Amino acid sequence: MRRAELIMAAVMAAFSLYLMWKSAELPIGWIPGEGPGGGAFPFWLAVGMLVCCVLIIVRWFRRADEPARSEDPYMDRHTMVLFAIVAGSLTVTIGLIEVVGVYIAIPLFLAFYMRVMGRHRWIITGSIAAFTPVTLFFFFEIALKITLPKGVTEPLFYPLYSMFL
Repeated sequence: MRRAELIMAAVMAAFSLYLMWKSAELPIGWIPGEGPGGGAFPFWLAVGMLVCCVLIIVRWFRRADEPARSEDPYMDRHTMVLFAIVAGSLTVTIGLIEVVGVYIAIPLFLAFYMRVMGRHRWIITGSIAAFTPVTLFFFFEIALKITLPKGVTEPLFYPLYSMFL
């Protein structure tokens, strides 16, 4: 576990640096009268990820927590099964996005993950699965004016566009 933590932190730090470099090809600051530049969100998210990676590496060298001291294997059989289930369900979700759109695929994934994997009650699962696509719609489609794939459900959104845009 100890070696895996260091390797992942180093790989993610390198990836953060790459994302910062690529994002800086676009403006990363505030553009007067327009808002944040095209590279601002990815750049500053990558900065945050790099800071977290550096902190993980520091904790690794200091052996400050249990994973940094552990010599246990990174993934046992049970963890591999859980990983396969989550990776498979994410693959299905990505495939569904093209067919039924983001606003159906993501709640289906959340419902599966929370109910089957997390064993949460239906009230919590349903609330989050219903609230998330509404929040995503208003954040991306209305606030940022970024359209997400809707698949066959696109005609259902025309009334919402006429109300909010």
